[in-house]
Amino acid sequence: MSATTDTSAAKTATEDHPSSAGDGGGLGLRRYRDLSLLPVILVLGLIGFIVSPAFLTSDNLLGVAQQSTELSLLVLAEAMILISGRMDLSLESTIGVAPVIAIWLVLPADGGRFHGLGLLPSWTAVPVCLLVGALIGAVNGFLILKLRLNGFIVTLGALTMLRGLQVAISQGQSIVDLPGSFTYLGSSSWLGAPAPVWICVLLFAIGGSALAWLRHGRALYAIGGNSEAARTAGIRVDRVMWAVLILGSLLAAFAGILYTGHYGSISADQGSGWIFQVFAATVIGGVSLNGGRGTLFGALTGVLTLQLVVNVMTLAGVPPLWNQFLNGAIIIVALIISRFASGEKQD
Repeated sequence: MSATTDTSAAKTATEDHPSSAGDGGGLGLRRYRDLSLLPVILVLGLIGFIVSPAFLTSDNLLGVAQQSTELSLLVLAEAMILISGRMDLSLESTIGVAPVIAIWLVLPADGGRFHGLGLLPSWTAVPVCLLVGALIGAVNGFLILKLRLNGFIVTLGALTMLRGLQVAISQGQSIVDLPGSFTYLGSSSWLGAPAPVWICVLLFAIGGSALAWLRHGRALYAIGGNSEAARTAGIRVDRVMWAVLILGSLLAAFAGILYTGHYGSISADQGSGWIFQVFAATVIGGVSLNGGRGTLFGALTGVLTLQLVVNVMTLAGVPPLWNQFLNGAIIIVALIISRFASGEKQD
Protein backbone atom coordinates (compact mmCIF):
# COMPACT_ATOMS: atom_id res chain seq x y z
CA MET A 1 0.00 0.00 0.00
CA SER A 2 1.46 3.38 -1.02
CA ALA A 3 2.09 6.29 1.33
CA THR A 4 -0.74 8.21 -0.33
CA THR A 5 -3.11 5.31 0.20
CA ASP A 6 -2.06 4.96 3.83
CA THR A 7 -2.70 8.66 4.39
CA SER A 8 -6.13 8.45 2.80
CA ALA A 9 -7.09 5.41 4.85
CA ALA A 10 -5.83 7.00 8.05
CA LYS A 11 -7.76 10.17 7.27
CA THR A 12 -10.95 8.19 6.66
CA ALA A 13 -10.49 6.25 9.88
CA THR A 14 -9.79 9.43 11.86
CA GLU A 15 -12.88 11.11 10.52
CA ASP A 16 -15.02 8.15 11.61
CA HIS A 17 -13.31 7.61 14.98
CA PRO A 18 -15.50 9.01 17.74
CA SER A 19 -12.62 10.39 19.78
CA SER A 20 -11.53 12.49 16.83
CA ALA A 21 -14.91 14.10 16.24
CA GLY A 22 -15.45 17.75 16.88
CA ASP A 23 -17.91 19.45 19.12
CA GLY A 24 -20.44 20.15 16.41
CA GLY A 25 -23.68 18.26 16.02
CA GLY A 26 -26.21 16.96 18.49
CA LEU A 27 -25.67 18.03 22.05
CA GLY A 28 -21.90 18.35 21.68
CA LEU A 29 -21.39 15.26 23.84
CA ARG A 30 -19.74 13.05 21.22
CA ARG A 31 -16.21 13.40 22.56
CA TYR A 32 -17.38 12.51 26.09
CA ARG A 33 -19.46 9.50 25.09
CA ASP A 34 -16.77 7.00 26.12
CA LEU A 35 -16.76 8.46 29.66
CA SER A 36 -20.49 9.02 29.97
CA LEU A 37 -21.11 5.88 32.02
CA LEU A 38 -18.44 6.57 34.64
CA PRO A 39 -20.77 8.85 36.67
CA VAL A 40 -23.47 6.19 36.36
CA ILE A 41 -21.07 3.57 37.73
CA LEU A 42 -20.18 5.84 40.65
CA VAL A 43 -23.87 6.46 41.41
CA LEU A 44 -24.55 2.72 41.27
CA GLY A 45 -21.67 2.20 43.69
CA LEU A 46 -23.16 4.72 46.10
CA ILE A 47 -26.62 3.14 45.82
CA GLY A 48 -25.11 -0.30 46.34
CA PHE A 49 -23.35 0.84 49.52
CA ILE A 50 -26.58 2.37 50.83
CA VAL A 51 -28.54 -0.78 50.02
CA SER A 52 -26.01 -3.11 51.63
CA PRO A 53 -22.62 -2.54 53.32
CA ALA A 54 -21.56 -5.84 51.71
CA PHE A 55 -21.50 -4.12 48.32
CA LEU A 56 -18.02 -2.62 48.78
CA THR A 57 -16.45 -5.79 50.20
CA SER A 58 -13.66 -7.34 48.16
CA ASP A 59 -15.58 -10.61 47.84
CA ASN A 60 -18.59 -8.88 46.27
CA LEU A 61 -16.58 -6.65 43.92
CA LEU A 62 -14.40 -9.55 42.78
CA GLY A 63 -17.57 -11.58 42.29
CA VAL A 64 -19.01 -8.85 40.06
CA ALA A 65 -15.76 -8.72 38.10
CA GLN A 66 -15.67 -12.51 37.72
CA GLN A 67 -19.28 -12.63 36.52
CA SER A 68 -18.53 -9.86 34.03
CA THR A 69 -15.59 -11.56 32.30
CA GLU A 70 -17.36 -13.97 29.97
CA LEU A 71 -19.95 -11.38 28.94
CA SER A 72 -17.14 -8.86 28.49
CA LEU A 73 -15.38 -11.07 25.96
CA LEU A 74 -18.58 -11.41 23.94
CA VAL A 75 -18.99 -7.63 24.12
CA LEU A 76 -15.37 -7.18 23.02
CA ALA A 77 -16.06 -9.37 20.00
CA GLU A 78 -19.40 -7.77 19.14
CA ALA A 79 -18.07 -4.23 19.59
CA MET A 80 -15.32 -4.77 17.01
CA ILE A 81 -17.81 -6.30 14.59
CA LEU A 82 -20.31 -3.46 15.10
CA ILE A 83 -17.61 -0.81 14.66
CA SER A 84 -16.82 -2.36 11.28
CA GLY A 85 -20.48 -2.07 10.27
CA ARG A 86 -21.60 -5.69 10.76
CA MET A 87 -23.21 -7.70 13.56
CA ASP A 88 -22.93 -11.31 14.67
CA LEU A 89 -25.85 -12.88 16.52
CA SER A 90 -24.25 -16.34 16.63
CA LEU A 91 -21.76 -15.41 19.37
CA GLU A 92 -24.18 -16.50 22.09
CA SER A 93 -24.30 -20.00 20.58
CA THR A 94 -20.55 -20.18 19.97
CA ILE A 95 -19.85 -19.72 23.68
CA GLY A 96 -21.74 -22.97 24.31
CA VAL A 97 -21.29 -25.15 21.24
CA ALA A 98 -17.49 -24.75 20.93
CA PRO A 99 -16.77 -26.19 24.43
CA VAL A 100 -19.35 -28.95 23.88
CA ILE A 101 -17.76 -30.09 20.61
CA ALA A 102 -14.27 -29.96 22.13
CA ILE A 103 -15.25 -32.08 25.13
CA TRP A 104 -17.22 -34.45 22.89
CA LEU A 105 -14.06 -35.13 20.89
CA VAL A 106 -11.76 -35.71 23.86
CA LEU A 107 -13.87 -37.54 26.45
CA PRO A 108 -13.91 -41.35 26.19
CA ALA A 109 -17.08 -43.13 25.14
CA ASP A 110 -17.38 -44.87 28.51
CA GLY A 111 -16.70 -41.83 30.65
CA GLY A 112 -19.53 -40.89 33.01
CA ARG A 113 -23.03 -39.95 31.88
CA PHE A 114 -21.81 -38.10 28.81
CA HIS A 115 -20.50 -40.37 26.09
CA GLY A 116 -17.81 -38.72 24.01
CA LEU A 117 -15.87 -39.98 21.02
CA GLY A 118 -12.47 -40.07 22.70
CA LEU A 119 -10.68 -39.26 19.43
CA LEU A 120 -8.19 -36.77 20.88
CA PRO A 121 -6.08 -36.52 24.06
CA SER A 122 -7.55 -34.39 26.85
CA TRP A 123 -4.88 -31.68 26.59
CA THR A 124 -6.17 -30.75 23.13
CA ALA A 125 -9.57 -29.66 24.47
CA VAL A 126 -8.64 -25.95 24.70
CA PRO A 127 -7.04 -25.63 21.23
CA VAL A 128 -9.88 -27.66 19.67
CA CYS A 129 -12.45 -25.35 21.29
CA LEU A 130 -10.66 -22.30 19.90
CA LEU A 131 -10.40 -23.96 16.49
CA VAL A 132 -14.15 -24.64 16.46
CA GLY A 133 -14.78 -20.97 17.28
CA ALA A 134 -12.50 -19.80 14.48
CA LEU A 135 -14.18 -22.22 12.05
CA ILE A 136 -17.63 -20.83 12.89
CA GLY A 137 -16.42 -17.30 12.19
CA ALA A 138 -14.78 -18.40 8.95
CA VAL A 139 -17.99 -20.05 7.70
CA ASN A 140 -20.05 -16.97 8.63
CA GLY A 141 -17.54 -14.81 6.80
CA PHE A 142 -17.70 -17.00 3.70
CA LEU A 143 -21.48 -16.84 3.57
CA ILE A 144 -21.61 -13.09 4.18
CA LEU A 145 -18.62 -11.86 2.20
CA LYS A 146 -18.26 -14.38 -0.62
CA LEU A 147 -21.85 -15.45 -1.22
CA ARG A 148 -23.10 -11.96 -0.32
CA LEU A 149 -25.88 -13.22 1.94
CA ASN A 150 -27.54 -10.96 4.48
CA GLY A 151 -25.34 -10.94 7.58
CA PHE A 152 -28.21 -10.61 10.03
CA ILE A 153 -30.02 -13.63 8.58
CA VAL A 154 -26.83 -15.69 8.29
CA THR A 155 -25.82 -15.19 11.92
CA LEU A 156 -29.41 -15.62 13.12
CA GLY A 157 -29.57 -18.94 11.29
CA ALA A 158 -26.17 -19.90 12.71
CA LEU A 159 -27.38 -19.03 16.21
CA THR A 160 -30.34 -21.39 15.86
CA MET A 161 -28.40 -24.17 14.15
CA LEU A 162 -25.49 -24.09 16.60
CA ARG A 163 -27.85 -24.03 19.57
CA GLY A 164 -29.56 -27.15 18.23
CA LEU A 165 -26.18 -28.82 17.68
CA GLN A 166 -25.16 -27.99 21.24
CA VAL A 167 -28.31 -29.55 22.69
CA ALA A 168 -28.04 -32.60 20.44
CA ILE A 169 -24.39 -33.36 21.26
CA SER A 170 -24.80 -32.71 24.99
CA GLN A 171 -27.99 -34.81 24.92
CA GLY A 172 -29.77 -32.00 26.74
CA GLN A 173 -27.77 -32.48 29.94
CA SER A 174 -24.91 -30.76 31.71
CA ILE A 175 -21.41 -32.12 31.14
CA VAL A 176 -19.43 -32.33 34.37
CA ASP A 177 -16.61 -34.80 33.62
CA LEU A 178 -14.18 -32.19 32.31
CA PRO A 179 -10.38 -32.33 31.92
CA GLY A 180 -8.43 -30.21 34.39
CA SER A 181 -6.65 -28.45 31.53
CA PHE A 182 -10.01 -27.19 30.27
CA THR A 183 -11.17 -25.75 33.60
CA TYR A 184 -7.85 -24.30 34.78
CA LEU A 185 -8.16 -20.75 33.42
CA GLY A 186 -11.74 -20.26 34.55
CA SER A 187 -11.16 -21.56 38.08
CA SER A 188 -7.70 -20.19 38.92
CA SER A 189 -6.71 -17.04 40.79
CA TRP A 190 -3.67 -14.90 40.07
CA LEU A 191 -2.37 -12.29 42.54
CA GLY A 192 -5.52 -12.44 44.64
CA ALA A 193 -7.99 -12.01 41.76
CA PRO A 194 -9.68 -14.52 39.44
CA ALA A 195 -7.53 -15.31 36.41
CA PRO A 196 -10.37 -14.47 33.97
CA VAL A 197 -10.40 -10.88 35.29
CA TRP A 198 -6.71 -10.41 34.46
CA ILE A 199 -7.20 -12.06 31.07
CA CYS A 200 -10.19 -9.85 30.28
CA VAL A 201 -8.33 -6.65 31.21
CA LEU A 202 -5.36 -7.72 29.07
CA LEU A 203 -7.50 -8.53 26.03
CA PHE A 204 -9.39 -5.23 26.25
CA ALA A 205 -6.09 -3.36 26.56
CA ILE A 206 -4.70 -5.14 23.50
CA GLY A 207 -7.91 -4.61 21.53
CA GLY A 208 -8.20 -0.95 22.47
CA SER A 209 -4.57 -0.30 21.58
CA ALA A 210 -4.99 -2.05 18.24
CA LEU A 211 -8.05 0.02 17.32
CA ALA A 212 -6.34 3.24 18.36
CA TRP A 213 -2.88 2.82 16.88
CA LEU A 214 -2.62 -0.06 14.41
CA ARG A 215 -3.43 0.52 10.75
CA HIS A 216 -5.74 -2.50 10.52
CA GLY A 217 -7.46 -1.48 13.75
CA ARG A 218 -8.17 2.03 12.51
CA ALA A 219 -9.37 0.49 9.25
CA LEU A 220 -12.39 -0.91 11.13
CA TYR A 221 -13.67 2.63 11.70
CA ALA A 222 -13.13 3.48 8.05
CA ILE A 223 -15.00 0.36 6.91
CA GLY A 224 -17.86 0.95 9.35
CA GLY A 225 -18.13 4.61 8.40
CA ASN A 226 -18.08 4.07 4.62
CA SER A 227 -16.97 0.74 3.23
CA GLU A 228 -16.81 1.99 -0.36
CA ALA A 229 -14.61 4.93 0.61
CA ALA A 230 -12.42 2.54 2.60
CA ARG A 231 -12.12 0.24 -0.41
CA THR A 232 -11.22 3.21 -2.62
CA ALA A 233 -8.54 4.19 -0.08
CA GLY A 234 -6.92 0.80 -0.60
CA ILE A 235 -8.25 -1.08 2.43
CA ARG A 236 -8.97 -4.72 1.72
CA VAL A 237 -12.45 -4.57 3.18
CA ASP A 238 -13.48 -8.21 2.75
CA ARG A 239 -10.21 -9.53 4.13
CA VAL A 240 -10.38 -7.28 7.20
CA MET A 241 -14.04 -8.12 7.80
CA TRP A 242 -13.38 -11.85 7.49
CA ALA A 243 -10.58 -11.57 10.05
CA VAL A 244 -12.84 -9.65 12.44
CA LEU A 245 -15.62 -12.25 12.18
CA ILE A 246 -13.12 -15.06 12.86
CA LEU A 247 -11.60 -13.15 15.78
CA GLY A 248 -15.06 -12.49 17.21
CA SER A 249 -16.02 -16.17 17.16
CA LEU A 250 -12.60 -17.07 18.57
CA LEU A 251 -13.20 -14.74 21.52
CA ALA A 252 -16.65 -16.26 22.04
CA ALA A 253 -15.15 -19.75 22.16
CA PHE A 254 -12.53 -18.53 24.64
CA ALA A 255 -15.31 -17.01 26.75
CA GLY A 256 -16.89 -20.48 26.73
CA ILE A 257 -13.67 -21.93 28.17
CA LEU A 258 -13.59 -19.37 30.98
CA TYR A 259 -17.30 -19.82 31.73
CA THR A 260 -16.93 -23.61 31.82
CA GLY A 261 -13.96 -23.40 34.18
CA HIS A 262 -15.77 -20.92 36.41
CA TYR A 263 -18.79 -23.18 36.95
CA GLY A 264 -17.08 -26.55 36.46
CA SER A 265 -19.57 -27.80 33.89
CA ILE A 266 -21.10 -27.15 30.47
CA SER A 267 -24.87 -26.75 30.48
CA ALA A 268 -27.02 -27.63 27.48
CA ASP A 269 -28.24 -24.01 27.26
CA GLN A 270 -24.92 -22.29 28.00
CA GLY A 271 -25.01 -18.79 26.50
CA SER A 272 -28.74 -18.83 25.76
CA GLY A 273 -30.17 -15.30 25.72
CA TRP A 274 -26.79 -13.62 26.18
CA ILE A 275 -26.95 -11.73 22.89
CA PHE A 276 -29.49 -9.32 24.40
CA GLN A 277 -27.08 -8.44 27.20
CA VAL A 278 -24.25 -8.13 24.68
CA PHE A 279 -26.15 -5.58 22.61
CA ALA A 280 -27.35 -3.76 25.72
CA ALA A 281 -23.77 -3.35 26.96
CA THR A 282 -22.34 -2.28 23.60
CA VAL A 283 -25.12 0.21 22.86
CA ILE A 284 -25.08 1.93 26.25
CA GLY A 285 -21.29 1.93 26.00
CA GLY A 286 -21.49 4.19 22.95
CA VAL A 287 -20.91 1.73 20.10
CA SER A 288 -23.08 2.70 17.15
CA LEU A 289 -25.28 0.08 15.52
CA ASN A 290 -24.65 1.91 12.24
CA GLY A 291 -20.91 1.25 12.40
CA GLY A 292 -17.85 3.48 12.50
CA ARG A 293 -18.25 4.78 16.06
CA GLY A 294 -17.45 3.58 19.55
CA THR A 295 -14.54 2.33 21.62
CA LEU A 296 -13.79 -0.82 23.58
CA PHE A 297 -13.43 1.21 26.77
CA GLY A 298 -16.96 2.47 26.35
CA ALA A 299 -18.19 -1.06 25.70
CA LEU A 300 -16.44 -2.27 28.86
CA THR A 301 -18.13 0.41 30.95
CA GLY A 302 -21.42 -0.80 29.46
CA VAL A 303 -20.75 -4.31 30.77
CA LEU A 304 -19.82 -3.03 34.22
CA THR A 305 -22.96 -0.89 34.34
CA LEU A 306 -25.22 -3.85 33.55
CA GLN A 307 -23.49 -6.11 36.05
CA LEU A 308 -23.59 -3.48 38.80
CA VAL A 309 -27.30 -2.92 38.19
CA VAL A 310 -27.93 -6.65 38.58
CA ASN A 311 -25.73 -6.82 41.67
CA VAL A 312 -27.44 -3.86 43.35
CA MET A 313 -30.87 -5.31 42.53
CA THR A 314 -29.81 -8.65 44.02
CA LEU A 315 -28.54 -7.04 47.22
CA ALA A 316 -31.78 -5.04 47.42
CA GLY A 317 -33.83 -8.23 47.18
CA VAL A 318 -35.36 -7.49 43.76
CA PRO A 319 -36.40 -10.74 42.01
CA PRO A 320 -34.04 -11.66 39.13
CA LEU A 321 -37.07 -12.08 36.87
CA TRP A 322 -36.90 -8.32 36.28
CA ASN A 323 -33.39 -8.50 34.76
CA GLN A 324 -34.53 -9.17 31.20
CA PHE A 325 -37.03 -6.31 31.32
CA LEU A 326 -34.32 -4.00 32.61
CA ASN A 327 -31.85 -4.97 29.88
CA GLY A 328 -34.43 -4.23 27.20
CA ALA A 329 -35.32 -0.90 28.77
CA ILE A 330 -31.63 0.06 28.95
CA ILE A 331 -31.18 -0.63 25.23
CA ILE A 332 -34.14 1.59 24.28
CA VAL A 333 -33.07 4.44 26.57
CA ALA A 334 -29.49 4.19 25.28
CA LEU A 335 -30.69 4.41 21.67
CA ILE A 336 -32.70 7.55 22.47
CA ILE A 337 -29.73 9.16 24.23
CA SER A 338 -27.38 8.17 21.39
CA ARG A 339 -29.74 9.67 18.80
CA PHE A 340 -29.82 13.09 20.42
CA ALA A 341 -26.22 13.08 21.63
CA SER A 342 -24.66 12.33 18.24
CA GLY A 343 -27.23 13.77 15.88
CA GLU A 344 -27.05 10.61 13.74
CA LYS A 345 -30.10 8.88 12.38
CA GLN A 346 -30.94 5.42 13.66
CA ASP A 347 -32.22 3.10 10.94
